[in-house]
Amino acid sequence: MTPAESLKDRDREPAFELVPAVEDLDRLLDHRAVPGRTAVVMTMGALHEGHATLIRAARERVGREGLVIATVFVNPLQFGAGEDLDRYPRTLDADLKIAEASGADAVFAPSAEEVYPGGEPQVRLAAGPMGERLEGACRPGHFDGMLTVVAKLLHLTRPDLAFFGQKDAQQLALIRRMARDLNFRTEIVGVPTVREADGLALSSRNRYLSGAERRTALALSRALAAAEQEKAAAPAALAAARAVLDEAARLDPPLHLDYAALVDPADFTDVPGDFAGEAVLAVAAKVGTTRLIDNVPLTVGPATGAQR
Repeated sequence: MTPAESLKDRDREPAFELVPAVEDLDRLLDHRAVPGRTAVVMTMGALHEGHATLIRAARERVGREGLVIATVFVNPLQFGAGEDLDRYPRTLDADLKIAEASGADAVFAPSAEEVYPGGEPQVRLAAGPMGERLEGACRPGHFDGMLTVVAKLLHLTRPDLAFFGQKDAQQLALIRRMARDLNFRTEIVGVPTVREADGLALSSRNRYLSGAERRTALALSRALAAAEQEKAAAPAALAAARAVLDEAARLDPPLHLDYAALVDPADFTDVPGDFAGEAVLAVAAKVGTTRLIDNVPLTVGPATGAQR
């Protein structure tokens, strides 16, 4: 059965499809009899409840008549020297089960040769100044590679809506800016961070943490919670987070902080001390060999303090 045939009969539940090639994806999109909108959820695989939440949100927005496509592609362009491309988990069989159970109609899981048929692309997107801050400073070129593959996947999947997790706040901001600056007609939808029972933000990298490393890593979510308690003023919020992270640096194993910054969500520049309004507190650190990021949106300033 071809992808197009599987979606012809909307009087029954359509068959779930694994789509491995661009030509199969084109056939699915060109010949499907779907009156609703199309949504895409882009992943690098190793799906977990955070990805499942994105897929469910996509299904809710487009309804039964819409089409939900999840993509699974470990993008080599966004891994720098010494990063974990080779050990990044590849769990396609499990990913397919999670995607189908969460409401996806298809998973587009191309090879690197499908996405980059001529090898690494000679032309790729540049993230600009926002992409050189925080994560971009720690991982040079990461956001250029990320935006390049997101742009390609938006072209290939032709969605009305694309869903991304707010855990990767800087990534989400850059994708929104790209869509605006380059006139993509896709609505970019952010979905709140999903956390495990102990507060750790869900990540495919959590599986690498030992028990002791996980206990140290919980300082990230505790730092964000501490900042929320002191959000009447930007300096106090940042100082509260840093105090928790400084304490975690003395644990065994220690937390090695990359950054903790209170930034403007529009461009990820540091907010001034007298700032009042919407901000994002973003943190990144390494525990053992595992690098983790987290963030929380905060409304800081006098208006917040008046409500306390």
